[in-house]
Amino acid sequence: MIGFRRDDAHHDAHTEPQISLDVKRLHIEGPLTLIAMEDEVDRLVAAWRRERPDLDVEPLEVLSRVSRLARHLDRARRLAFAEHHLEPWEFDVLTSLRRAGAPYQLSPGQLLTQTLVTSGTMTNRIDRLAKKGLVERLPDPSDRRGVLVRLTAEGRDRADEALAALLAQERAILAELSRAQRAELAGLLRQLTAPFDNVPG
Repeated sequence: MIGFRRDDAHHDAHTEPQISLDVKRLHIEGPLTLIAMEDEVDRLVAAWRRERPDLDVEPLEVLSRVSRLARHLDRARRLAFAEHHLEPWEFDVLTSLRRAGAPYQLSPGQLLTQTLVTSGTMTNRIDRLAKKGLVERLPDPSDRRGVLVRLTAEGRDRADEALAALLAQERAILAELSRAQRAELAGLLRQLTAPFDNVPG
């Protein structure tokens, strides 16, 4: 089970209260003790248990929080990318190419697989990125009618800078968890996502 940090140091009555935020509780040190801190999901679950006591609403305690975190992450992503004049979809295409390693190129079909969009959408996105000078189209030496999409130097720099900005935002979101807690949470989430990512076909 994932635990959360708690400072149990004692202070005398003259000590100024110190406030530290934790994931589930607000710890006020001094004459005051612990004040329970609920999140919106706690209130949602309590309401459903009151209104529908016949239903097991326990899944909401996990998946509603995943959903809410996803919305916070989406806002953080947009903020990080906006600093580097990129849309989220532009970041996805550029970093797919960047992760491929030198010479940072993939076929349109490979990009489709990695970004989960339609062929027409991908063609439009490559066109727009090429106009910005972030990617270029090259003939595919293994297919006379095919093309390869390659990062330009500017595209690579933009992808690297945006990734660094994104990681800073994500570290802030995870700041309340220790390294061990992050590893444990990652493992638990992997158990949930792996079946979806390994469907045959």
